[in-house]
Amino acid sequence: MRVVVVTDSTAHLPEGFAVRHSVRVVPLHVVMDDEVGLDGVDIGPMQLASALSQRRVVTTSRPSPHEFAKVYQAELDAGASAVVSVHLSRHLSGTWDSARLAAEEIGSDRVRVVDSRTTGMGLGFAALRAAAMAADGASAEDVEAEAVRAAADTRTFFMVETLEYLRRGGRIGAAAALVGTALAVKPVLHVSDGRIVPLEKVRTASRALTRLVDLGVEAAGSGRVELAVHHLAAPERAAELATRLEERLPRSAGCVVSELGAVIGAHTGPGVLGVVVLPA
Repeated sequence: MRVVVVTDSTAHLPEGFAVRHSVRVVPLHVVMDDEVGLDGVDIGPMQLASALSQRRVVTTSRPSPHEFAKVYQAELDAGASAVVSVHLSRHLSGTWDSARLAAEEIGSDRVRVVDSRTTGMGLGFAALRAAAMAADGASAEDVEAEAVRAAADTRTFFMVETLEYLRRGGRIGAAAALVGTALAVKPVLHVSDGRIVPLEKVRTASRALTRLVDLGVEAAGSGRVELAVHHLAAPERAAELATRLEERLPRSAGCVVSELGAVIGAHTGPGVLGVVVLPA
């Protein structure tokens, strides 16, 4: 009997990682015009990028408490001693609240729900660290603490081609202050205390990419570090970003490159580039 770790599809774990590390992933919902699908199951990055390029209306929604409850109960029935469910920031989605309601239904003594206060591989690294603790036989309390600790230690920086998608989804708040009059201005943002917050604006995409490298290196410090690069429909630039980070951070465990799924991608738009740093 061991603790089972659950997360959601906005962790954007690279293909095979969830199965390899025994992490259950609950997908969020995506609606393209009248077409409804599950993030990462029915609708992936290619379908999303195509839909956005065709100016189709793309919206997202959280899983229901019932969907979470089914997963929790199935794991407990299969012999899990407890479930630790780690999710994207409650300030960015109602997913955490759905998970919390499901946990109350099953029993908070058996299901612990963590607000990671981040998303992407910031969430992914937290889930993987928690799963590693669970595999070593740690208690639910210790697995939960590891998820909270890892999520708090991650730093996430990203640039977007336009703020339009973030504005449409109501995810930028103060980031609206970054809007510039020059078309070449590229906003650089980060995730802070669970919210998307403006950091600075950089002229030209190449300078923004260089700034992401510098920010990642500064956040990593001088010790060992775990790295991830996210993108949507920008594989060449993502590969360049990953290569430059690894050159500057020789003590990294390698850089994971993961394309954003439909939920986060719908709010950032094609061309987004991001870096997630977790000092060991």
